[in-house]
Amino acid sequence: MRAFRAAVEAHDMDAVEALLADDVAFSSPVVFKPYRGKAVTAAILRAVERVFEDFRYERVIGEADGRDHALLFTARVGDREISGCDFLHLDASGRIAELTVMVRPLSGAQALQAAMAAQFERTAEEAQEKQGARAASAD
Repeated sequence: MRAFRAAVEAHDMDAVEALLADDVAFSSPVVFKPYRGKAVTAAILRAVERVFEDFRYERVIGEADGRDHALLFTARVGDREISGCDFLHLDASGRIAELTVMVRPLSGAQALQAAMAAQFERTAEEAQEKQGARAASAD
C-alpha cells in the first residue's frame, strides 16, 4: 500500500491514522491479544514512530490493487537491529482493517517491548484523547 508506506516514511502520523478503519485490529509482535480501534492503534503507531530509529522499508510484497500487503522493514531500537514485516489487510473501502507486525530477532523484540513499555502512559493518554475527541464530534 503506497499511501501507508509514504506516510510512515514521511513521519506523517496523521496521514497514517487517516488510512485506518474505525474498527482496525492491530496485532503487536509482543502482545497476545489484538488491540481494536482507530484511537488505540494510532496511539501505538505514534509510540512506535518515537521508538524506532533508522526505520526504512526494504521491500513490499503484494499486488498494487490487492487487499493484502507485506512491507518488510529494518530499524534499530536502542542498540538492537531488528527486521520485521507489517502485514496489512484492507477493507472494501481501502482502509486498513488489520495490521499485524512481526519482528526478529528475539533480542530485538525484547528491546522493542521494553521501549514500548516505557511509552505506555503516554500512549494510553493519546488513545484516550483521540477516543474522547471522536465521541465529542459524534454528539
